[in-house]
Amino acid sequence: MMEKILKVHRVNDYARYIGAPELHPLVSVIHYDELQHCRHSLNNYDVFGMFIGDETLEELTYGLTTYDLHRHALMCVAPGQIGGKADTGEEIQTKGWALLFDPELLHGTDLERRMASYTYFSYNINEALHMTDRQRQTIVTLLEEIRSETSNNDEHTHHILVHRIGLVLEYVARFYEQQLSTTSKDHADLLTRFENLLVRYYRERLQRAHGLPTVRYCAQELFLSPNYFGDLIRQLTGDTASNMIRRFVMQRAQELLVSGMQVTEVAEQLGFDYPQHFTRQFKNHFGITPSEFIKKRPI
Repeated sequence: MMEKILKVHRVNDYARYIGAPELHPLVSVIHYDELQHCRHSLNNYDVFGMFIGDETLEELTYGLTTYDLHRHALMCVAPGQIGGKADTGEEIQTKGWALLFDPELLHGTDLERRMASYTYFSYNINEALHMTDRQRQTIVTLLEEIRSETSNNDEHTHHILVHRIGLVLEYVARFYEQQLSTTSKDHADLLTRFENLLVRYYRERLQRAHGLPTVRYCAQELFLSPNYFGDLIRQLTGDTASNMIRRFVMQRAQELLVSGMQVTEVAEQLGFDYPQHFTRQFKNHFGITPSEFIKKRPI
């Protein structure tokens, strides 16, 4: 039997479902501790959401996977994502906070243009932010200010709400950066596993079916979400995962050209759809075309 999914088209769809006050048409701040008749829900979001759990939540769903979310963890969702826990009809007592805001709130603002930089909205639950008490209090204080501001309705309200939400997002970005800095020590072998994965990709000739290796493929093979994987690689190297893949492929291209292969053969061996695409990327990387490189190679 298919599980019932709550469509959170607007922020108050969720607030109404769990019995929380409807404070503003585009912003909802929920303090779960205050709710009397709360129930679990598996949600399909059309809005942005940030959730702080002040107790351990077991078997929370993200996509097709379930995780345990630990105390004081913060997780984020973006429009188009599904997350939560299926409603069994049982009323629950839970603790924590939630902030939901509609993309419409951000239209035409600087914050709308910055949203793509907050990659943590696409992290998996097992990559949630684990906050210290002090970090949690910083976020909760801002949530209380946002909730208070929703009671106003003057020409300043919209700007203040966007500004306060922007502060929440910036603090979460800072806290995640600190967490990634610590986590990267636990992933000291990540770069080695990443390179070994690329070597195996070509050894097993996966490029014949899938083309060039992608960040998404590598992240999945390393049991990380693409954004979290990319942010870890950047933390470890100062460079992007896509650039590292590109360098690996170009190094392999040089080796194949030196071995005597023709340009079209190398393009096919590497997984490029068209030789012209390979030639363009090779020239962008090395400053010369593959044909020019062949002419210059030692005989």
